[in-house]
Amino acid sequence: MATQINRALVDQLYHRANAGRWQLALDDFARTLEAGIAKAFPGASPSFRDVERHLRSLRLEDLALASACAAGHEAAWEHFILQFRPILYRAADALDPSGGARELADSLYADLFGLEVAGGERRSLFRYFHGRSSLATWLRAVLAQRLVDRARADVRIAPLPDEEPAAPERHGLDTERDRYVALLDTTFRESMTELDPRERLRLRYYYVQGLTLAETGRLLHEHEASVSRHLSAARKVIRRSVERRLKEAGLNPDQIALCFESVTEDAGSLDLDRVLGAVGARDPDAAVHSKERSASRGKAMFVENVIRRVKR
Repeated sequence: MATQINRALVDQLYHRANAGRWQLALDDFARTLEAGIAKAFPGASPSFRDVERHLRSLRLEDLALASACAAGHEAAWEHFILQFRPILYRAADALDPSGGARELADSLYADLFGLEVAGGERRSLFRYFHGRSSLATWLRAVLAQRLVDRARADVRIAPLPDEEPAAPERHGLDTERDRYVALLDTTFRESMTELDPRERLRLRYYYVQGLTLAETGRLLHEHEASVSRHLSAARKVIRRSVERRLKEAGLNPDQIALCFESVTEDAGSLDLDRVLGAVGARDPDAAVHSKERSASRGKAMFVENVIRRVKR
């Protein structure tokens, strides 16, 4: 075991991760932690305090599960299939509503399970998961990248046309932009979980149903100024959460900027109704009055108030 990880600390983290549930050996867990440290501090010699702070910040239960799956423990793998197959399928459907990404989701399991190579070592895709984000977030990012890789491969092998068309046409979304829009859509929906139901309902009234501040206040028995103040506070929470989740998904600052630009170029690409979720019942009278304005105004305002202001 590397000297930079104290044995007592590994013991503590092992129990916090509930790693014994999967019959994961302590030394296997320690090697997983060491690999994560090497990734987090490339070419550096971090202090014990830095190492401890980093390790305690990890999603330890997810890391233990991934480590046990990589080692081939059957109970861990069965749990992973039960808990994460639905998550992968939902991510696949978000990336490609036609169902084309589900095949990629299924094929991902083979690489996650891994194959034994020379010397009996199991080579699993899980070795690239280091617990800095949730396992669900990491899986969605891997799936999105695979969809992009497949689209690029399809472009490379596509036959050349017999003759050059008179005017170039685009027959689909740019693959990178498609990926970023899907990531933002998913990330915004996840960020909504950090708001209480009343905050989400307030956002829905204002952005999806297109109500004014005064109309929203009447429905929620709040003063117009209070509605404005609460909306502003909620937007700040959303902005912080979205940026954090995109970083956890492995995006660097430049990629995050491109992510936001992908949606700001076309507000209509954001599925606002799904982002804000079906929280609470719509007021029938208010819905009638706002039906026409909500579709266009809501997305544009949400982009202006939230997405554009995320960019630094």
